[in-house]
Amino acid sequence: MGLDTPNQKPHDRLAALLSEDMASVNALIRERMASKHAPRIPEVTAHLVEAGGKRLRPLLTLASARMCGYDGPFHVHLAATVEFIHTATLLHDDVVDESSQRRGRPTANLLWDNKSSVLVGDYLFARAFQLMVEPGNLRVLDILSNAAATIAEGEVLQLTAAQDLRTDEDIYLQVVRGKTAALFSAATEVGGVIAGVEEAHVQALFTYGDALGIAFQIADDLLDYQGDSAATGKNVGDDFRERKLTLPVIKAVAAADDEERAFWVRVIEKGDQQEGDLEHALALLDRHGALEVTRDDALGWSEKAKKSLAVLPESELRDLLIELADFVVARLY
Repeated sequence: MGLDTPNQKPHDRLAALLSEDMASVNALIRERMASKHAPRIPEVTAHLVEAGGKRLRPLLTLASARMCGYDGPFHVHLAATVEFIHTATLLHDDVVDESSQRRGRPTANLLWDNKSSVLVGDYLFARAFQLMVEPGNLRVLDILSNAAATIAEGEVLQLTAAQDLRTDEDIYLQVVRGKTAALFSAATEVGGVIAGVEEAHVQALFTYGDALGIAFQIADDLLDYQGDSAATGKNVGDDFRERKLTLPVIKAVAAADDEERAFWVRVIEKGDQQEGDLEHALALLDRHGALEVTRDDALGWSEKAKKSLAVLPESELRDLLIELADFVVARLY
């Protein structure tokens, strides 16, 4: 993708640079996901935590703290907190979405049951709150607890907005901030807060995480309509078949005439999808330039993420975070 030098993506190089800190995070996660009385908790948690994800969110916390000169122990606690919140939401999401696969493996709700997934997710949220209290920083607690609430609020909003053609770009952004960007921005912001840097730098880290998360999600939604299935791990049109009202469709609906709008009502709101509907949807997206404009939006958010870091001192970590903002949209070229 142009950023793999040498043969490594920015988040891989970030992980290598922060490997000692990340080893401490992993050890803390293993320690805190244990349970004396309910062995199913570590069984379910380990299935997801050990599944080989990128651990991007905790890496963002570690990178932000180190970039700001932090040399204490609590960035490890905050990174583990972020990963626990993320893992808890994945467990709950798979139940809500009735998913059977994640990262190429059976989901916990499939291997065990919905009750186990929901309750273990609750346990991880509780563990996350225990961890976020330990640094003794009230602002950190405020940021992470607000992020947890925003995530839940965004998921509930998505339930009503995903198949409602009245959903506009503002509501879409609210959903994206809930499902993706809120935890990205919290992850980066708390790194600056725990390091005690000036407010302008804390705000820059928040803006970076927010914009990075939005760029990431818009790119993901766009690739559902024009991506390479082998590269993305998703079939083209999965969101369409699941009647998800993502940004390309929102843009096409906003530009639709009466006949086109009737089509979108049938396939998205009513779920009456027939042979050839995906191809017709793609033709409508192309007719109104919806895919191109959505790509421009993703690139714009990526640029905002990169520019926000300009106020921070130059460093290898800052350069890698800038490359990461490029990387999340590089797959759109």
